Amino acid sequence: MPSDAPPTVAAPNGGEALALYVHWPFCLSKCPYCDFNSHVRDVIPQARFGNALRRELAHEAARIGTARDTRPVLGSIFFGGGTPSLMEPATVAALIGDAGHLFRLSPDIEITLEANPTSVETARLRAFRDGGINRISVGLQSLDPEALHFLGREHTVPQAIAALEQARALFGRISFDLIYARPEQSLASWRGELDAALDLASDHLSLYQLTIEPGTRFESLYRQNRFHLPDDDLAARLYEETARVAARHGLLGYEVSNYARPGAESRHNLTYWRYGDYLGIGPGAHGRVTRDGVTYATRRHRAPEPWAERVERTGTGTTHEDALSPREKAREMLLMGLRLDEGIAAGRFARRTGMSLSDATDPGILQAALEEDYLRWDAGGARLRATAEGRLRLESLLAALVV
Repeated sequence: MPSDAPPTVAAPNGGEALALYVHWPFCLSKCPYCDFNSHVRDVIPQARFGNALRRELAHEAARIGTARDTRPVLGSIFFGGGTPSLMEPATVAALIGDAGHLFRLSPDIEITLEANPTSVETARLRAFRDGGINRISVGLQSLDPEALHFLGREHTVPQAIAALEQARALFGRISFDLIYARPEQSLASWRGELDAALDLASDHLSLYQLTIEPGTRFESLYRQNRFHLPDDDLAARLYEETARVAARHGLLGYEVSNYARPGAESRHNLTYWRYGDYLGIGPGAHGRVTRDGVTYATRRHRAPEPWAERVERTGTGTTHEDALSPREKAREMLLMGLRLDEGIAAGRFARRTGMSLSDATDPGILQAALEEDYLRWDAGGARLRATAEGRLRLESLLAALVV
């Protein structure tokens, strides 16, 4: 990786490509561990929300600048949720088409859709591909029947396997999610489960440790001692075993929770971690967009129906748009960038934030982290990165390091 790599792909004008995130808030059911902005409805108002997404996209694109000679280049589009595979494929295709008119699309644009492996959603995969999706991210979560039941998932193990096989036949790029550090999970069982999943689809893996999030059903059950999680030592061993198994299948850990074959990294998520600009539309979507040299943090109304009402009335569901100071940008870029194996390029950090890396970090903590080999300066001080040991304790390290 070059020492000053761009956040996604280079735009033809020499700038940086923009990423677009589209949030679909609806799910078939609410998973007990999930604190995402997702909602269950007896009937999903497909037409209303599809039209609202298209209108908000047009509204926000106009604010960025859509004159033919100034239209930003889109390097990636990501349909997330919620469960975007519940969207009508025609809506997905329409949004991709709109994006092509409102922006300039990179020739190798990455267009990802998250999908759950239920039979209803798997049946739509071909239509999504025909509508423009070229990368699929499957919410596998586990290949253990008891774990799927515990996690409140709607699909079975055979459905998960069938979904991966169909995705492999239809798409050139596949990713899937797994949740580890579950109750009573052993190293041996996790190794076997991970091997089985990577045998089926081994381009990209997103791995998440089961945590207890406020307001979820699991929080209530955990407080009642209805289940127990592995201790920190076992969780660390499970994490380390993941890296070994993934490497055996040719996947390298390029971010704390993500592994990929070289070249199969998520370009869209790299935009977040490298602190590039991204436009987020839909209920609860966040964004970081630069206009006239000022970077704004944007947030939209979380509740689906009030968001739609705002869009229908004003063209946008935005509730907050705040100009970020150099210090705020530096803090965000550090929190995101040190998650990456490549770390943070010092030159790009200064250009993006207006601050140097040394000015944005606690000097005593930085020196101690370097001496403990939790952090390293690479390329003669041109790049700061966390080591494998540093990434194991990244949360506490960042809390002390970032000023």
